[in-house]
Amino acid sequence: MANSPCRILSLIPPMTQLNTPYPSTAYLTGFLRSRGFAATQEDIALQLVLELFSPEGLRAMHERVKPMPAKKRTPTLRCFDENFDRYLAAVTPAIAFLQGRDPSIGFRIAGRNFLPEGPRFAPLDAYIDDEGGDPLAWAFGSLGVQDRARHLATLFLDDLADVLREAVDERFEFVRYAESLARSQPTFEPLAHALVAPPTLVDSTLQKLTLQAVDRSNPNLVLISVPFPGSVYAAFRMAQTIKAHNPAIVTVLGGGWVNTELRELKEPCVFDYFDFITLDDGERPLLALLEHLDGKRPRLNLVRTYTRVDGKVRYFNASEPDIAFAEVGTPTWDGLPLDRYLSLLDMLNPMHRLWSDGRWNKLTVAHGCYWKKCSFCDVSLDYIGRYDGAPAELLVDRIETIITETGQTGFHFVDEAAPPKALKALAEELQKRNRAISWWGNIRFEKSFTPELCNQLADSGCIAVSGGLEVASDRLLKLMQKGVSVDQVARVTKAFSEAGILVHAYLMYGFPTQTVQDTVDALEYVRQLFAEGCIQSGFFHRFACTVHSPVGLNPTDYGIKLKPLPPISFATNDVEFIDPTGVDHSTLGVALNKALYNFMHGIGLDEDVRAWFNERVPKPRVGRHFIAKALSAR
Repeated sequence: MANSPCRILSLIPPMTQLNTPYPSTAYLTGFLRSRGFAATQEDIALQLVLELFSPEGLRAMHERVKPMPAKKRTPTLRCFDENFDRYLAAVTPAIAFLQGRDPSIGFRIAGRNFLPEGPRFAPLDAYIDDEGGDPLAWAFGSLGVQDRARHLATLFLDDLADVLREAVDERFEFVRYAESLARSQPTFEPLAHALVAPPTLVDSTLQKLTLQAVDRSNPNLVLISVPFPGSVYAAFRMAQTIKAHNPAIVTVLGGGWVNTELRELKEPCVFDYFDFITLDDGERPLLALLEHLDGKRPRLNLVRTYTRVDGKVRYFNASEPDIAFAEVGTPTWDGLPLDRYLSLLDMLNPMHRLWSDGRWNKLTVAHGCYWKKCSFCDVSLDYIGRYDGAPAELLVDRIETIITETGQTGFHFVDEAAPPKALKALAEELQKRNRAISWWGNIRFEKSFTPELCNQLADSGCIAVSGGLEVASDRLLKLMQKGVSVDQVARVTKAFSEAGILVHAYLMYGFPTQTVQDTVDALEYVRQLFAEGCIQSGFFHRFACTVHSPVGLNPTDYGIKLKPLPPISFATNDVEFIDPTGVDHSTLGVALNKALYNFMHGIGLDEDVRAWFNERVPKPRVGRHFIAKALSAR
């Protein structure tokens, strides 16, 4: 490479999300171009879905369904086979409609006579009123044709994804692929075994798309970013394909999953696929690696980089400062087909849809987390622990550059928690320039978000915020070091809601020492927050202890004992623990998510929360009007 210009290709592996590009390659491509490198990018995740869910892809699926005996066919497969011609005729128009390229077909889709309806449509029957009327009228009214059609087309794709999973590759999902092969796997063996297995239709399609991308760009360096466990297997398949095609192409692995799970990497076989693996922010390690490949830097002076030397894994980390957040450049989406992403509407909740609907320019207000104290969070790692901001003028310069490039004025700020001061300064700068955008992002529900600030943010274009309420218990919030209380969260979320801003709450169950009583009380708080209009959406996730969090680093401070980890040569993050309370959180979780799903649709907000649990649980200790009183006291 030292004798030829470096051509860099960054790839997004399946699966991430379908409505908008995952931003890692946009950040890296923008940075590399700002430093004079020839850098391109492609979204293989999107390409894979569009290839599989096409007439050719459906024919390939049908060839695998036809030989199956009737007794082995699920209702989904029977529906697909019996209505195959209808599926074949509908798939291209449905995809085009979800891409926003053929809105007129929405009238046919909304009429419920165009798309074949498999098992995924069955829940719609629950919405039919007593007189047998329109089951979706409550959600979309009589004129909401486009949204109604988008929801039905999403169910249609979900049916097809079920066909693919049941007949072709059980590991496939729209937002993850073969996730179990990468989540906290202590050894590389399961992944290695899968990589030498005969390729499925998904694998062979992925291999074809990878080679096409390489042929288009003719790179000598390929960067593959893996943000989640559900994109790791595909990343290795892609690297395997590239190495078989041209071993001289240098492959580099990075991304969020690498940063959390590969910090104790010892497995040399990983480097049969990737020549280098970098940790944390990629800008400084990449500059060092490019100098090394160009013969201008010794291997010893690489930065936060793994490689294989004489058959053993070596980690090189010359002490050099990271690139300042203000100097990383502006992300670019050049090369990504912005008109081909799919706006999906999978849940009839106005806030919840933002994650899958709409094309958002993803941008960061500041690097890291300004709070960095939460005990369940990986605060010891760079992407959270190193806080670094930028002036509002520079942020709005970036916003304007991105709008000029993409033609889109919607932004999703993907910070760990966007700082109130930075958001206020951003709002003021947008107002100063008279720049109209819409934006949403993640925050902490802290008292700095006064009603006045919430109104100012709404005026600047804020349409929604998400934030961690976690376990709605003052005792546990204090143990978590969240720095908030339940009544404070109520007042802050109400201020956002009254400003016309949608609010999503991240919720948690199974935190150390959390009792059944704590769980019932937390659900009662959540019910009241919905009933009082403080929040419109939420998601319960099971607490997972990670090795990089304060709980994982100091378990005795939280009343638990960690179970011994197996010998680690590959990935590690989650660690099991013994909680002396002995609570079966898995059964409680079913009730919590059932209740939350109904709350998000305005159902059951006046009921006793104990009705959601299958087992007998104690009465909530929370006053039934606690949140209302907290709001009136403000």
